[in-house]
Amino acid sequence: MTHGDGYLLDNRQDEAGERFDAFAHLFDPTTFRHLDALGVAPGWRCWEVGAGGTSVVSWLADRVGPTGRVVATDIDTTRLAATARPPVEVRTHDVGAEEPPGEGFDLVHARLVLVHVPDRERALRSMIAALRPGGRLLLEDADPALQPLICPDEHGPAEELANRLRRGFRRLLAGRGADLAYGRTLPRLLREAGLRRVEADAFFPVASPACTALESATVRQIRGRLVAAGLATDEEIDRHLANVATGTMDLATAPMFSAWGHKE
Repeated sequence: MTHGDGYLLDNRQDEAGERFDAFAHLFDPTTFRHLDALGVAPGWRCWEVGAGGTSVVSWLADRVGPTGRVVATDIDTTRLAATARPPVEVRTHDVGAEEPPGEGFDLVHARLVLVHVPDRERALRSMIAALRPGGRLLLEDADPALQPLICPDEHGPAEELANRLRRGFRRLLAGRGADLAYGRTLPRLLREAGLRRVEADAFFPVASPACTALESATVRQIRGRLVAAGLATDEEIDRHLANVATGTMDLATAPMFSAWGHKE
């Protein structure tokens, strides 16, 4: 992820913590299932890329134990401060512009990161280069273009407004260089990079309280951008947030693809 104009959803904004909590509720079970299947064990050396929040870092730290190492990186490490004790090492790092923070990792993992990184190819090469032979790479990223609606069941005015605001959000993301169809490419990219035993799946949450919390936090976080770009009015945003607060809308998130493989 990149700071400033390159990244629409800045970790330093107040709503970021709400978004991280929602992501953890929605996606941690999927992420932990994959990490467990990849064999993360005591003594492993792991790199958590673009960590943002703390839930995955804490899971890895518990699993690798005192003999292991977890390097947690992000361009803004403010929210990682609580994890900054052994076996966790927190570093400020831009995966799309800097060399890896080490080598010989048993595992490299990134979730909902690369879709936002302008130089995704370099970031992927960096992560693979940091793996030891036989090391595992797990990439998880969204594909908003595959399912662009926040309300798949668009049956009334509230859902129509929600989907219109979501189209505005997607325009803002694309304008910042996000690849809205990136998730579906992960299996191919891992194979083309030379990884073996590549597999993938996808998770598409709908009608969860965490989807509601995520939508509210996201819209509040980008409110000024939507209005400044002429994509919504303050009145429309207020109406949408009130609709969301009722808890009666069946909201979705973009599908998250998970792809994994082993380095030769």
